[in-house]
Amino acid sequence: MGKLDGRVVLITGAARGQGEREARLFAAEGAKVVLADVLDAEGQALAKEIGPDAALYVHLDVGEEEQWETAVADARGRFGKLDGLVNNAGILRYNELVNTPRDEFMEVVRVNQLGVFLGMRAVVPELVAAGGGTVVNTASYTALAGMPFLTSYAATKGAVLAMTRVAALELAEKNIRVNVLCPGAVDTPMTNPALLDPGADAEKAAAESESLYRRMVPLGRIGRPEEVARTALFLTGDDSSYVTGQPLVVDGGWLAGIQVFS
Repeated sequence: MGKLDGRVVLITGAARGQGEREARLFAAEGAKVVLADVLDAEGQALAKEIGPDAALYVHLDVGEEEQWETAVADARGRFGKLDGLVNNAGILRYNELVNTPRDEFMEVVRVNQLGVFLGMRAVVPELVAAGGGTVVNTASYTALAGMPFLTSYAATKGAVLAMTRVAALELAEKNIRVNVLCPGAVDTPMTNPALLDPGADAEKAAAESESLYRRMVPLGRIGRPEEVARTALFLTGDDSSYVTGQPLVVDGGWLAGIQVFS
């Protein structure tokens, strides 16, 4: 018996990184997974690998309302219902506050904040029709603590946290739980672009990353995407049946306080 037997869950940003690990884990735990992304080749390949009985790939730009409508309809058409959503898609831009162009700021808002809003609004009626369900939004450590050069990113992740709390209050009576993941640094292509660059010195990048996070994170390392996926599984499954409206921090202890070195 899997932890998600009988569930149908849509996961955004599912073609790689945390979303890919979530899709693989959820399918392994018995769920039918709808993989949504703009990276069509990678997403289609992952759906094929998981298998047509358990996975469907849909092209979805999370900032486009009409594409959400199509994705939800496709999910219902293939699997008959939808009773889970993981809003994982997101983008990251580094810049100083005073040097952040308006268009860059709004680009991050469009994906990270508007995408989560549109996703919840599109999927909730399906969860109601299914008799209840779960929403797992993805915020960040930066929704709870400041970090230089991440004005646009932190602003959107703070908004995701706030929207999650409101949605949890509104939807509790409909048997829908809404929670939010707040990962710290996780070793994915978004935080480590060298993973996507065949010309990069991967060993050097890995060594620099290891040294940095050994100093900054109490557990002494960067997080792994499968660790975030397991937390998303917890919030989606019955093990968290009495948890809603909550941020769950997955950061190796980073938020606990300041490390002091001799």
